[in-house]
Amino acid sequence: MQSAIDFGITNTDAVVLIDGELQRWKRPSDGDPNLELVETVLADGGVELSEVQELAVTGGRHRVLPDRLGTCPVTKVNEIEAIGRGGQSLAGLYGVDFATPLLVVSAGSGTAVVAARGQEYTHITGTGVGGGTLLGLGRLLLNTADPQEIDALAQQGNPNVADLSLADVVTGPIGNLPSDATAVNFGRLAREKPKASRADLAAALVTLVGQVIAVTAINAARAQNLERVVVIGHLTDLVSVRTALQKVSDIYHLNFILPEDAGCGTALGALLHIAPGWSK
Repeated sequence: MQSAIDFGITNTDAVVLIDGELQRWKRPSDGDPNLELVETVLADGGVELSEVQELAVTGGRHRVLPDRLGTCPVTKVNEIEAIGRGGQSLAGLYGVDFATPLLVVSAGSGTAVVAARGQEYTHITGTGVGGGTLLGLGRLLLNTADPQEIDALAQQGNPNVADLSLADVVTGPIGNLPSDATAVNFGRLAREKPKASRADLAAALVTLVGQVIAVTAINAARAQNLERVVVIGHLTDLVSVRTALQKVSDIYHLNFILPEDAGCGTALGALLHIAPGWSK
């Protein structure tokens, strides 16, 4: 049995490979990694550390762990490699078509952008805007940091009650941008007395976060001459965020791969470091 843990800022993700089958789960992050935390994370998935032949760790402060926990060797995997490998696997390219270059966008608490070319993984850029931004501003604007509540509200709201569109500021489209594209996030609230409901504010917030990530990814992909982009990370668990990302990708005609279970992507990439022959 081989396992991997990604110690994220908000979530800790674990995956385990049992008889060729992958199992995955997550828990809220809680302090620096240590023996007790590793045992707790594994126990959440019904796994005992003594059963694990090799454990890969990545993310956060994973390097504070020793090279062995009990009888289990611990392999420390660079997070950039883990993001790249995980993105390749979730995009259906790992071990199948390594020659296909790919931009992997890890949308977690913040956002990291990695170019994956075969088994070469390079950090390209990133942004501090991500899930942490969504939850932090959600607490201030909506009085909630519950991602599911923010997601549900956003799906009911209209972002243009808070945002200014191109039609509002230049009376029409610009280039490939349609007239209803966002011109100024939350700009309407700067010039008018606020009339936005919680749902409208949630929709505007998700739009802001999704647009920043999507445009960052598109600019990086074009700068790197990459035609394929996959987005991983728990932010894509939210329907409203996936919708915001897709809308931007449609405008710029660069398709985003938005796989299911993308939250485990980095942990999966770490697992593939110690189990390179496995493919989903």
